[in-house]
Amino acid sequence: MTTHPSRVSSKGRVVCPSRPSALIVSVGLLVSSLVIGSLATGAGASSQRHSGAVNVLYAGSLFDLMQQQIGPAFHKATGYTLNGVSDGSSALANEIKGGTQVGDIFISASPSVDASLMTSTNGNWVTTYRLFGRSALELGYNPSSSFAKSLRKLPWYDVIGRSGFRLGRTDPATDPKGVLAVDALTGVALSYDVPHLASLASATSNVFTETSLVGELQAGQLDAGFFYAVEAKAAHLMTVPLVGTGLYADFTVALLNRAPHRSAAQAFISFLLGRQGRKILSANGISPVVPAQTFNSSNIPSPTTLGS
Repeated sequence: MTTHPSRVSSKGRVVCPSRPSALIVSVGLLVSSLVIGSLATGAGASSQRHSGAVNVLYAGSLFDLMQQQIGPAFHKATGYTLNGVSDGSSALANEIKGGTQVGDIFISASPSVDASLMTSTNGNWVTTYRLFGRSALELGYNPSSSFAKSLRKLPWYDVIGRSGFRLGRTDPATDPKGVLAVDALTGVALSYDVPHLASLASATSNVFTETSLVGELQAGQLDAGFFYAVEAKAAHLMTVPLVGTGLYADFTVALLNRAPHRSAAQAFISFLLGRQGRKILSANGISPVVPAQTFNSSNIPSPTTLGS
């Protein structure tokens, strides 16, 4: 759902002496050949631009990054247009298996979701996937919250359990970030002897969809919520680190089997994993994995190996 353009031109004048020497003639021929060569190269480059679209199903935490930066840059570089659908990674995987979403590319926030699309039992939607980047789980907060000052000064786990504190997270059943949020709460409850955090991990009144959580926080409906660094940066959220956790998203990209736009899909993966794609990721809260790690059904990593 993104497109953009750009052009330049110039002209000059050469004054020749009345009696050209052999050297001047040679230089003139060289300049002429370079100009012709450069025009030919320009024509070849423009003929390599493509039209059409690639359908990318991606984790909701990447919405702003995909729509505002990756999509436009990919279109400018290749001519292809990115059509995106964002939601919780697990929710998207279920829609792929159920046939309600048809895509070319699947970008997940957890390798375990890719695994759920592998082998004949799961429909053989994914054969291989690439781990291309990581983004830390953080606590984003509303600067207008009455708890904002405390969050800036005290450990997060000493503040979020206070009376009246409104904490948001996503559903572990549909979104890997929800799994990590629950892990953060239960892990710190045990490690730092803060038992009331375990009750926050099991509560359901504080659960929101991945695509609505940022809006709820910005509208003042929440004091804080769990976000990846990439989405917090894109939405300009104030954040504090989740001291005592060390949790992060493992972003993966896969070319879906039976992709209707295979050439465009391959071009997108090349762009995302290439120099320009990595530069965009690095500037937006994702640490690129270089080179991207390739996995298939025979070497799927365990969550403890990847930290997710």
